[in-house]
Amino acid sequence: MPKKRSGGGLTKTQQAAKFLGVAALSGAVLAGIALPAAGALGLAAKGTVKGFDDIPASLKTPPLSQRTTILDANDNQIASVYERDRTVVKLQDISPYMQKALVAIEDARFYQHGAIDLKGVARAVNRNAQEGGAAQGASTLTQQYVKNVFVEEAGDDPTKVAEAQQKSLGRKVRELKYAIQVEKSLGKKKILENYLNITFFGEQAYGVEAAAQRYFSTSAKDLTIAQSALLAGLVQSPSRYDPINDMEEATKRRNTVLQRMADVHSISQPQADKAMAEPIKLKVTKPKSGCITAVKGSGFFCDYVRKVFLTDPAFGKTKEERQKLWAVGGLTVKTTLDPKAQASSNVAATSRVNKDDKIADAVVQVQPGTGKILAMAQSRPYGLDPSKHETVLNLSVDNKMGGTYAGFQVGSTFKPITAAAALEKGISPSQSFTTGSKISLPGTSFQNCQNQPADSSPWSVQNELTSEKGTFDMTSALGKSINTYFAKLEQKAGLCETITMADKVGYIRGNNKPLQAVPSTTLGGQESTPLAMASVYATFANRGTYCSPIAIESVTAPGGKQIPVPKSSCSSAMSEHTADTINQMLKGVVADGTGKQAGLSDRDNAGKTGTTDERKNAWFVGYTPNLATAVWVGSDGSQQIPMTNINIGGHYYDEVCGGCLPGPIWKTAMTGALSPSETPSFNKVSVPRGHSSGDKSHDKQGGDQAGDQGNGTDGGTDGGTGGDQGNGGGQPGTGGISFPPGFIGGNNGGGHHHRR
Repeated sequence: MPKKRSGGGLTKTQQAAKFLGVAALSGAVLAGIALPAAGALGLAAKGTVKGFDDIPASLKTPPLSQRTTILDANDNQIASVYERDRTVVKLQDISPYMQKALVAIEDARFYQHGAIDLKGVARAVNRNAQEGGAAQGASTLTQQYVKNVFVEEAGDDPTKVAEAQQKSLGRKVRELKYAIQVEKSLGKKKILENYLNITFFGEQAYGVEAAAQRYFSTSAKDLTIAQSALLAGLVQSPSRYDPINDMEEATKRRNTVLQRMADVHSISQPQADKAMAEPIKLKVTKPKSGCITAVKGSGFFCDYVRKVFLTDPAFGKTKEERQKLWAVGGLTVKTTLDPKAQASSNVAATSRVNKDDKIADAVVQVQPGTGKILAMAQSRPYGLDPSKHETVLNLSVDNKMGGTYAGFQVGSTFKPITAAAALEKGISPSQSFTTGSKISLPGTSFQNCQNQPADSSPWSVQNELTSEKGTFDMTSALGKSINTYFAKLEQKAGLCETITMADKVGYIRGNNKPLQAVPSTTLGGQESTPLAMASVYATFANRGTYCSPIAIESVTAPGGKQIPVPKSSCSSAMSEHTADTINQMLKGVVADGTGKQAGLSDRDNAGKTGTTDERKNAWFVGYTPNLATAVWVGSDGSQQIPMTNINIGGHYYDEVCGGCLPGPIWKTAMTGALSPSETPSFNKVSVPRGHSSGDKSHDKQGGDQAGDQGNGTDGGTDGGTGGDQGNGGGQPGTGGISFPPGFIGGNNGGGHHHRR
């Protein structure tokens, strides 16, 4: 029978022994623990259970979730993002008062005992025996630290968090086992440092540095006695003692800590009294995280960077690995964003389209030769408040990266791709076709890459104006954006060759699906994105070498370790001569063609306009040798709005065209981004010209003698892909397949009216 003290019951030491004995029975992990005469808990040299010395490295140096800083190309901060707001600091950068306050209120004998405090256990067992509860209040700072590590590793998984916090004997045993090893491997100062960096102080602040900033807008090293006491008091119950929500309760708790500091001689009683007399003076910094904090209109680019990080295998083989790396944070992500280009794009995007218009726009700039995304802007600001016309829908990118469901039809901006495919096949720019304003071509004359007819039905194509008929060569057809010419050019160059060229120059569909082998491809009926189009035209600027777009230059992990980042992949899409020829022909578009309003007068520049069915999308994509920019204007909702008889940006448009709205936006973006002192020129080549008449009185000269094959049936007003106005909403060349209307950001039915 155990000895009983006078008055009945076990002595405190016997109760403590009983508590430890029960723990030993449940896990057999305490077999190596002995009770030295001094009263501190130590480890016996012998008898340690197998595996007792094993301890996860994460308990020594846990991967604490910290904020990640995103920088532009000039090392200016774009945004701060985090799963948990935390900045890890060294012990020497934490106020001594903060260190003393935490030890005084949480574990006054921290420096005297080992992994557990036997006296504390005895005290807790005695109290709880009297109150009939479970053992509480006996955990040392080391044990609390171990528990916090398990909670941290649980992340936001509620089940794992609950397991880490459960008040079970099994958890206590595991916690104690690790605490003993942590004491051995880290030592008191490092444990205190780690504890102050890991613990939660409420108001989304993890660690003392974030807490100091949150409540007092100061750093941890500058905390006063009173401030330190308040923060130390929060640890026990951050919500109950939150000074923002309950100043009275917070004051009582702070004063309790101050008195405890005096009682254990961390500070003098006069110091405690003086601090207790001070009213709590908060200077709250509201928590801000994510791309919502991005500065200078870079929210959409910031979100794209986050998407790249979470989807690119460079940052982890699995989705879970990438998510964990991003969640742990503490990274410095340097991006390709050029502040000058971004500022210019912001001005351009809001210069002619207002945020509260029914119509929106997007501007993307890419550097030829590197693939670096320099700017990404929209007319609507990045954010979550619809009442302020904010949005997080990134109109510049594909669906996988946060864009619309389908992207947007690109209209005639696709035509240079067809021209490049033709030139690569040996077709001369002098190639001329004589056509009416409307033609019909056999679907069987277009072959897919399996050498199968693309369609058994005729494909009807027409130009925007009935006067657009006659003989055109490649240069004049690009300048005037003649649909019927490019239908015939695709027929001659090959549908498969055209689709293959599109793949080579980086043309991707907004829904991330492969390009369909349909004749209407040449007229831009298959939706893409502003980022993809800027990259396509950057290929022309780079003399035929395509470079995949990139947004991240470097990623630095905590401690300065560099994490490899995805590099731009560059490949030859066409010969230099082909690209040089395209550049010369597209110079004519901005000189005296449909893009005349966009042309830059101080340097070589080229581009192409595009407008789709019912003017639901309007484009201008253009470039200089050192900068490519795509501008899209259209609807960002589920229903596309025809841009006819419409007010946009305070101006009335009877009909929006690629040259009259996206063109001037492009000019503004380019002018502000380019340096007046850097004016590189395109490589000049001689471009053969064929006969170009503009009416049918001229004979076909210098090219294919296959004239038009009859007007056929009217498939729309300017030849296209059969979307809104004909063929039951399906795409000619798709075997009668129809698509549901109203896809966000796109008209999957194609588009008849691919205008200028």
